[in-house]
Amino acid sequence: MTGRLGIDDVRPQVSGGAHPSKAVVGEVIPVFAVVWREGHDALSATVNIKGPKTSSVAPTTRRITMQRSEHDPDQVNAIFVPDVPGDWTVRVDAWSDPMATWRHAVSAKIEAGQNAEQLANDLEHGARLFERAAQGVPKAQRPRLLKVAESLRGNGDLRARVAPGMSRDTLQLLELHPLRELLTRGKTRKVKVERREALVNSWYELFPRSTGGWDEHGNPVHGTFQTTADALERVARMGFDTVYFPPIHPIGEVNRKGRNNTLDPTPEDVGSPWAIGSKDGGHDAVHPRLGTLKDFDALIKRAKQLGLEVALDLALQCAPDHPWAEKHPEWFTVLPDGHIAYAENPPKLYQDIYPLNFDNDTEGIYNEILRVVLFWIKRGVKTFRVDNPHTKPANFWEWLIATVHETHPDVIFLAEAFTRRPRLYGLAKLGFSQSYTYFTWQTSKYELEQFGKEIATMADVSRPNIFVNTPDILHASLQYGGRGMFAIRSVLAATMSPLWGVYSGYELYEHEAVAPGSEEYNNSEKYELRPRNYEQALDNGDSLEPFITMLNKIRRENPSLQQLRNLHFHNVDNDQLIAYSKVDALTGNAVLVVVNLDPNNAQEGTVHLDLAQLGLAGSVGFDVHDQITGASYTWGEHNYVRLEPWRDVAHIFVLPEVPSQRREKLAWREVSEYHD
Repeated sequence: MTGRLGIDDVRPQVSGGAHPSKAVVGEVIPVFAVVWREGHDALSATVNIKGPKTSSVAPTTRRITMQRSEHDPDQVNAIFVPDVPGDWTVRVDAWSDPMATWRHAVSAKIEAGQNAEQLANDLEHGARLFERAAQGVPKAQRPRLLKVAESLRGNGDLRARVAPGMSRDTLQLLELHPLRELLTRGKTRKVKVERREALVNSWYELFPRSTGGWDEHGNPVHGTFQTTADALERVARMGFDTVYFPPIHPIGEVNRKGRNNTLDPTPEDVGSPWAIGSKDGGHDAVHPRLGTLKDFDALIKRAKQLGLEVALDLALQCAPDHPWAEKHPEWFTVLPDGHIAYAENPPKLYQDIYPLNFDNDTEGIYNEILRVVLFWIKRGVKTFRVDNPHTKPANFWEWLIATVHETHPDVIFLAEAFTRRPRLYGLAKLGFSQSYTYFTWQTSKYELEQFGKEIATMADVSRPNIFVNTPDILHASLQYGGRGMFAIRSVLAATMSPLWGVYSGYELYEHEAVAPGSEEYNNSEKYELRPRNYEQALDNGDSLEPFITMLNKIRRENPSLQQLRNLHFHNVDNDQLIAYSKVDALTGNAVLVVVNLDPNNAQEGTVHLDLAQLGLAGSVGFDVHDQITGASYTWGEHNYVRLEPWRDVAHIFVLPEVPSQRREKLAWREVSEYHD
């Protein structure tokens, strides 16, 4: 806005303040603005932070003096770190700084050789400023500023008279209690702060029905909630935080799909879990072969004991024999011939699924879905992975999420929306805590760097949950890249974002597609039971599980990898090598990641570090410690690297801790760099 003084380009803000920006507890939030005025008088700015009453950081308005950018005198910056979930506000104010104007003028005139007689007006003006400033500081501090005024009006050496007004103690006192003129208040911006798990989380996806193992004849046995509870122990050992289940509800029998999405199922075929509903119930029921609701409650309890959260799939669609289809045919689209339309995404056909038509009975559909969500929340579910939210009305999601958060603000919603950017980011603005991303299809160095800059830039809007694979997406890079590619993609996902996910089977290098050019798995778990022998694979050395476990350990031990906005890329003179760093402004923890993008060949090159971005400006040599191999090296600005995919696909270096006086500036620098 422009008032008496100019305040522009304030961040964080989303859609001009129409939606709150995103943050979580413990996240470093940079505040940025451009402030300007006429003439040459000094201008300063403060950011006013206010959090919930439960906050110890800002239960009432807290004013933080903003610092000027090293690169542009019109840019001002500050950071804050929310300590509790809830609704926070940010407001940037600009004000004329008569003290800074006076200091600059007097210093310049003294250096130019002017004497006390020539500076008489300046000295008297300064004395009056300090008398005014004294009225705005605590009573115990007033004598200090009044003595400055006395010194300016005194006799003797000019520099000695001025020195108290320029002292470090005086400047620190005035920073806490500035003398402000022409105060111009900016607009108040909202920041929605969620619990930390909305940003810092490792997800593992598994099908409960595939946890039953095999019978004595080698045939898959349908899993239960009890066998799933047993399977969670391995998930917890790998260091994951959230275990996500595809739909656990009864599966439709009408138009049931067979293996690999065929239309001619056998009596033994189990169907797709996303074809929800049958005579056994709908979205508030569980598949009878998995167990009962009481068994599900026991599973939730066991997950909590292991330190895991359970995420359920919220898929708002129905099988033809779902109870809703019988009781509420008006909730669907009825064709001219009287039949309900099944789902289509040409050339894909989903004969086993009826999509809801949200415009037919808005009130009825909305309230029923809210009831279902609250039903599972009551049973202990605090996280929902939402299937294809971009195929449902935007205003529905805004209403549902806001309504749920009124009484359950800790619930996390993940949008599974592999869609165009306006939809992806639009859903995030409407309240989704996390979003799927384009990571799967970013494979070249250029693509990955652009992707990384985008997710850091859009941190106020969207939190990217980077899944390396899903039951629907087996990228060609995994189909043909060999085991090295599985390690490469896991390093990139686990270190580029604080949120990442793995669909089971990835650790076993599953890579066979149903047909050339397809991203669908052959013998897809979406249509059949797929028990796996993880222990045998481990014993045979055919598992990526130890590597994934190590990545989750590295993520937990390095706070810099738990931040999103701090991603910075460094130059490497080889397009098959990528290097990026993260620095935590709170602890000074700094991590540098170097990855070989070629899964088949050794690659070498020189990594040219931006030392200033690492808080190491001027350093000639410093120690780096590789978290993958345990090796240590002495590095500098330019460093030779060779990575062999059959040995080590990446370095994850812990760098020297950044000194406290430089940490905040690094957080500001990224805001300016990625938003210019």
